[in-house]
Amino acid sequence: MNFSDLGLSPDTLKSIQLLGFETPTPIQEQAIPILLEGSKDFVGLASTGTGKTAAFGLPLLERVDPSNDMPQGIILSPTRELCLQIADDLKKFARHHHVKITAVYGGSNISTQIRDLKRGTQIIVATPGRLLDLIERRAAKLDQVSVVVLDEADEMLNMGFKDELDAILEKAPEDRVTWLFSATMAKGVARIAANYQTDPVEVSVGGRNEAAANIEHFCFMVHEKDRYPALKRILDYLPEIYGVIFCRTRAETQTVAEKLMADGYSAEALHGELSQAQRDAVMRKFRTKTVQMLVATDVAARGIDVNDITHVIHYKLSDETAAYTHRSGRTARAGKSGVSIALINMHERRRIGELERRNNIRIKLEKIPDAKAICENQLLALIHRVVDVKVNEEEIADYLAPAYEALCHLDKKEIIKRFIGIEFNHFLDYYRNAEDLNAKSKPRRERQPGQQRSENSKRNRRMEAYDTKRFSINVGRVHGVNAGAIVRLVCEHSGIKSNKIGAIDLGRDTSNFEVAKDAANDIRKGLQNLKLDGRSVSVRAASGGKPGGSSGPGGRSGGPRRGGRQRD
Repeated sequence: MNFSDLGLSPDTLKSIQLLGFETPTPIQEQAIPILLEGSKDFVGLASTGTGKTAAFGLPLLERVDPSNDMPQGIILSPTRELCLQIADDLKKFARHHHVKITAVYGGSNISTQIRDLKRGTQIIVATPGRLLDLIERRAAKLDQVSVVVLDEADEMLNMGFKDELDAILEKAPEDRVTWLFSATMAKGVARIAANYQTDPVEVSVGGRNEAAANIEHFCFMVHEKDRYPALKRILDYLPEIYGVIFCRTRAETQTVAEKLMADGYSAEALHGELSQAQRDAVMRKFRTKTVQMLVATDVAARGIDVNDITHVIHYKLSDETAAYTHRSGRTARAGKSGVSIALINMHERRRIGELERRNNIRIKLEKIPDAKAICENQLLALIHRVVDVKVNEEEIADYLAPAYEALCHLDKKEIIKRFIGIEFNHFLDYYRNAEDLNAKSKPRRERQPGQQRSENSKRNRRMEAYDTKRFSINVGRVHGVNAGAIVRLVCEHSGIKSNKIGAIDLGRDTSNFEVAKDAANDIRKGLQNLKLDGRSVSVRAASGGKPGGSSGPGGRSGGPRRGGRQRD
């Protein structure tokens, strides 16, 4: 089927042809004929990146009257980035329609937006909070609105826009139609459909909550302490990656991005604490591929519409199951293929089964690439860069003669070996004795009789020089921690040294540990509002006899610096 078969006007078809569109996507093919009729409410369910903007944008352009300067269509989207993207796409679609499209969103001067609305517009693309503000200021009038489009409706609800959506829909004319587009049919989306739509036509492409079919899904299981080293190995294995790394919190996003940049990777952070100017600068770098990897929170990354993203990496899975679909949907856009990779610890394995059932996908458990595979990929990428490099012979002509003279005593094979050595030795050195980071689901090896007592005896002897205080922590063996993990947790968040920690009694779901009494206040202050694998961690003073337990080794830090210069 072609776009000319969908009932679109010649002016719309001209714009589509100029944009290079040939055949409609499944959601466009099914939705456009229904929406052109214009008499019914509509629910369209399709994965992110399947062309939903054209599916509702083209029929909306056909409905508006360019001679009427009052708003006739409203499109609501969850983020500023998506709002601007939709407005930009609609302006391209409307090249031969002479329709005015105005984007209004938070984080920008509202006075300018009020002036734009007063000049007249047929379609308003808006974030919910800013549109409601403009309605209350009587700058945005909905009297003649005949279509309200809710794009990424599930995302708007996840971001807390329920009250704003309710208020806007209540103020819109009763005889308008509502077109609801979403990647998933979450409960809140179904509620909006029930409350604000009448007998809507529903079109679902690929199943109600399914991820896009052209995405491959993988997961790697690691110990929690090895999550960041595992991320670096994946990035080293994929030297040509152009992707988004998703974290759960702003702090984690900033920390991961800073670590990657310090280790020589081309990365930037995108989260809610950045100013709008900073966000725009980061996105500009990412869109132009000046930055190879974007480290982002779920909220900040909503609305990112970049067609060439090759990989999405879930550094930590979101608590919201539906977020997996939205995250993965950042890749495989515009009919392209992509890869979604999740890093999990041993206790998150059950989450994988839940995601597979909900999204009707298969997530393959793979091994973290070993040193040989990483070095081979890095070498091949280097060779490809050499083969593909564009040589400006005129500019370098004056410099070639001395280079030829300096290298003339080396034959071709020797030059190749030395060239590779310069660019590649740091990877070989770093990965020469690389340990296996894959978490193995094997029964815990039994300790030899007396081993635990021996390790705690050493700690007790060390603590004889101190007055001590005991604490209880609500994590234990069922949470996948060992004594070493408790030591690291206590030291990292309290700032005390490990030699101030005595014996550890590792229990099933709670544990006790002993510290030097002068470190007790640091423990109380530092170990508040902590989370471990999404579980709240609490520490309180304990009483009783001497604890017993064992300690474990800490994690390894550092890594190879990526070759090449990072552009500003």
